[in-house]
Amino acid sequence: MHFNNDADLYRVIGANIKNYRELAKLTQVQLAEQSKISISYLSKIEAAGCDKSLSISVLNQIANVLDIEITEFFKEDETNAKTS
Repeated sequence: MHFNNDADLYRVIGANIKNYRELAKLTQVQLAEQSKISISYLSKIEAAGCDKSLSISVLNQIANVLDIEITEFFKEDETNAKTS
């Protein structure tokens, strides 16, 4: 995994969190509550233009709720790749 800048990194993480949240059929409110973070923080993380840094602890909390490996948040594919 290689990211040219922080913006690309945050975009991929946010898109993956949103994708896995939707696959788990959770709302932002439900995921935020279960992850013990605020809804405003989660919505900023998921926003396409997010430039908010994330702690490993928060990513771990979200991954645990979604029952996935934390590394899944860093994987980029066509569904969340930046379009030119």
